[in-house]
Amino acid sequence: MPGFIDGIKAAKAILQGLMTTGRHVPRRPVTFEYPEKPKPVAERFKGRHALQRYSDGLERCIGCALCAAACPANAIYVEAAENEPGNPVSPGERYAKVYEINLLRCIFCGFCEDACPVEAVVLRHDYNLADYSRGILVVSKDELLDSPDRGFGENLFKQGMSERAL
Repeated sequence: MPGFIDGIKAAKAILQGLMTTGRHVPRRPVTFEYPEKPKPVAERFKGRHALQRYSDGLERCIGCALCAAACPANAIYVEAAENEPGNPVSPGERYAKVYEINLLRCIFCGFCEDACPVEAVVLRHDYNLADYSRGILVVSKDELLDSPDRGFGENLFKQGMSERAL
């Protein structure tokens, strides 16, 4: 008798599975044809990092390393250098000579974006981060920096920091 009851339970389970499958057959598949049609992301999605510029072409990053201090995964390395008065790279006294982000360590939390006082670091909606080599996923400043024609926002440092502080 126990074998007969087990057979009925198994047949019932198989029928339930077939009914579930039958309900889903007429529906359209929910598939994204990824390379041709990328999947839309939420507005607050945090993807690949970028370093922004001002509309006059100067880099926003002033080399303060607050982003590196705020990073819980210790994925950001910033080395600052002094600006040349005749040919400044960024407004203010310093700029980021070396700026590297290890995307293998990064947890894409956005703390670096929040900590930046000049809004230089942003996390864009790009999620294409797969690659064949680990070394490529340590991204340098040259790869992160926006092109000079893509800059936006007024340079707040034009008057100089000492005049603004008064």
